[in-house]
Amino acid sequence: MKQLINWIERGKPFFEKISRNIYLRAIRDGFIAGMPVILFSSIFILIAYVPNAFGFHWSPEIESILMTPYNYSMGILGLFVSATTAKALTDSINRNMESTSQINYISTMLASAIGFLVMAANPAEGGFLTGFMGTKGLLTAFIAAFVTVNIYKVCVKNNVGIKLPDEVPPNISQVFRDLIPFTLSIVILYAAELIIHSIMGVNVAESIGTLLAPLFSAADGWLGITLIFGAYAFFWFVGIHGPSIVEPAIAAITYANVETNLHLIQSGMHASKVLTSGTQMFIVTMGGTGATLVVPFMFMWLCKSKRNRAIGRASAVPTFFGVNEPILFGAPIVLNPVFFIPFIFAPIANVWIFKFFVDVLGMNSFSTNLPWTTPAPLGIVLGTNFQFLSFVLAIVLIVVDVLIYYPFLKVYDEEILEEERSGRSDSSLRDKVAENFNTAKADAILEKSGIKDTSAITSQVNVLVLCAGGGTSGLLANALNKAAAEFKEPVKAAAGSYGAHREILPQYQLVILAPQVASNYEDMKAETDKLGIRLAKTEGAQYIKLTRDGQGALAFVREAMK
Repeated sequence: MKQLINWIERGKPFFEKISRNIYLRAIRDGFIAGMPVILFSSIFILIAYVPNAFGFHWSPEIESILMTPYNYSMGILGLFVSATTAKALTDSINRNMESTSQINYISTMLASAIGFLVMAANPAEGGFLTGFMGTKGLLTAFIAAFVTVNIYKVCVKNNVGIKLPDEVPPNISQVFRDLIPFTLSIVILYAAELIIHSIMGVNVAESIGTLLAPLFSAADGWLGITLIFGAYAFFWFVGIHGPSIVEPAIAAITYANVETNLHLIQSGMHASKVLTSGTQMFIVTMGGTGATLVVPFMFMWLCKSKRNRAIGRASAVPTFFGVNEPILFGAPIVLNPVFFIPFIFAPIANVWIFKFFVDVLGMNSFSTNLPWTTPAPLGIVLGTNFQFLSFVLAIVLIVVDVLIYYPFLKVYDEEILEEERSGRSDSSLRDKVAENFNTAKADAILEKSGIKDTSAITSQVNVLVLCAGGGTSGLLANALNKAAAEFKEPVKAAAGSYGAHREILPQYQLVILAPQVASNYEDMKAETDKLGIRLAKTEGAQYIKLTRDGQGALAFVREAMK
């Protein structure tokens, strides 16, 4: 097992490089920016169809009224995502361009949106046909964004544009500088649409769906879901945020399948698509990656070790809401050979059971998108419209996960108990974890005393803590704010998600990267250096210690601001 861990660690730089790919990052950040649209539309789905589980059905007129906001939000999601993805990719490319030669993200957003409409929205009398402007057109949205931004990049780097005299106001000059790349982008995308339409008789969006239909079907099969969701846990076990690598690659499929399931339910048919966003959030990552919902409670109630029981108590609440870093790095679970098998296998077992419920027992799959912080059992029940089988499924998954983790938990608990009996504070395993996560710096900070020393912060410092989804970062931000109030230091902290930070960045003097996004340090430094903002990154065990000790977190901020 240790040889396997060593092999995994040697491949870590390669996996980190994949997670930092600007195109995968642009897809993910584009979805984050469009999340309000997705969540807003889901409110009306819940109102319209949850009552069906209790035998109540709205009249066709009321149902139409309830679905109108959905159709004008989720129904044109592809249009929104084409623009937000272009914005995210533009920001990434601008980091490596001269400050005096930047791509205008407003222009790329507009060009990408128009290019998407050209390829996805068939004109109809009085408007557009919207069949491929929603989730079915997401792949087309990505293509429009990538092509557009790269055309702008070539034009800006080579000074291709209409130049006006210096006397012309900058805002007017910018319009003319953008005119050539704007025109080229739309013309090239329109040419692609004409060629595809002449060959296949359908638009680009529909042709992509037709060509990739076998891939979508394979991804929804037993082997596909095993590989996809096994990869989620595998990458996190290495210490890399798995969803950052896997999620962008399947996002178009998962959200399209949710809409497909909804249409099947509306038609009175079986919602059979298993690979959905709800499956990922509430089945596979039940309580966080590794299906760890049950783990903190098992640490609390089944362990004999005082240390493990304490870790369980500290981790139970955040893990219940999908923030499982306290248990991942506090136990630790990541890079811990004892937990390798259950951490990988529990998510796979969960999705296998879910597919059995859908394919064999006839349960409807997810037809609603919910916030990822929704507790997993509630997310299962709400996302599948309160079916009786959804309650049974939630119970079965909890029982199965307990059975999977139990033998490995007992082995680990015996290890820690032996340490406690012999008076040793660290095992070779935890030494190895400490080496990987560089806890020495955190330990030194936490051991410092005298918070009100000469190094105490005297001028206002605004701190932005960034993680992958805005959940983990809240743990440290809350600890900092409480400690700042207690010790009366002028520090204010806010939590955010990496990729959705760029517009608010100038408001802060310090940015702290949580472990999931620490691999983006160099990219982030390019942004913070331009603005004169300090930047600090954290490792797993170090970060968890700081979230549990506000005084130590303040000391960390003081050190970072020196």
